[in-house]
Amino acid sequence: MKNILICLFALFLFSCQEKSAEPAIANYTLQGDTIIVSAKSNLTSKLQTLQVHNEAYSMQMLTAGTVKAIPTQYAEIAPPFSGRVVKSYLRLGMRTTPETPLFEISSPDFMTAQKIFFQAKSQLEQSGKSLARQRDLVAHGVGTQKDLEEAQTSYELEKKEFENASAGIRIFKADPGRLSMGQPLVVRAPISGEVIDNKVVLGQFIKDNENSVATVAELSKIWIAAQVKEKDIQHIHELGECNIEIPALPGEHIKAKVYHVNEIVDEATRSVEVLIEANNKYHILKPGMYVTVDFVNAPINAILVPAKAILQENETSFVFVSVGKGKYIKRKVVASGTSEGKVVIRAGLQPGERIISEGGFYLLDSK
Repeated sequence: MKNILICLFALFLFSCQEKSAEPAIANYTLQGDTIIVSAKSNLTSKLQTLQVHNEAYSMQMLTAGTVKAIPTQYAEIAPPFSGRVVKSYLRLGMRTTPETPLFEISSPDFMTAQKIFFQAKSQLEQSGKSLARQRDLVAHGVGTQKDLEEAQTSYELEKKEFENASAGIRIFKADPGRLSMGQPLVVRAPISGEVIDNKVVLGQFIKDNENSVATVAELSKIWIAAQVKEKDIQHIHELGECNIEIPALPGEHIKAKVYHVNEIVDEATRSVEVLIEANNKYHILKPGMYVTVDFVNAPINAILVPAKAILQENETSFVFVSVGKGKYIKRKVVASGTSEGKVVIRAGLQPGERIISEGGFYLLDSK
């Protein structure tokens, strides 16, 4: 009986040794660049795959922007000459045209120009009368040709002086034909718009080198200056549509269009300034305000893959592409943007290929 028990125990030990000698099944093996996952591997159930294909995709690009007035529709008013304010028509919000009077100043320079103008006008009239008299004398045979020519020359010189004096009056934006001696200088609006700033005080003396004392702007249309990274500028085109969101007014959206794409890249920020024009009928957008610009691009066909399918190695993005049942290779891809949890693939994949959509990180140790 003792011998039987010893034999049974020996057989048991022998069977255990055989079982322990059986090799464990590896998670995967390598053949060159190909990763092979056995059907018996415990990774088989953890790796999920999908076939990629083209989908309609509208690229969304968000960037910050600053509201600014259109330069041709914005004017800072400063008098061309020194003088004292004797009358003001300015009111904040007042609508203007290019001929609307803003204020009047008594200017010594303008008075001097008036004096020169009226002297030149008087001398021209006298010279004209002398020329007419010499012509009449010559016509009746009592005048000489020499006197007529001298009168003609004198008239031409006085005419030129009058033209110069008239030009001097026009420098002040005044009409020589409606000028009266001693009248104040009227400063007029240079553009159509409305008064958005007024610093004019009745009786104050304004110097000709002083900063602007009033501002007129037309803000029914404005520009938004947005900064777009140079890698994304290829997607921006003139007349392209944009949505403007205003952080100061949550829920407020304004449609706009790209007006101009700058030709110069800012070396400090590696970005390009894009000017966007927007209607601003109700003056919701104020110059200097910060907004968010959402560039709306026309739908294109693109390959979109789940974000979990994209793996990172140093600065390189890659996916595992299926090349047969249980066989995968690592492939570099170029991503450009995201959409609803998916990554847009710009290069590296072709429609119809199958990739590991989830669980690829289990294969990261493959070399």
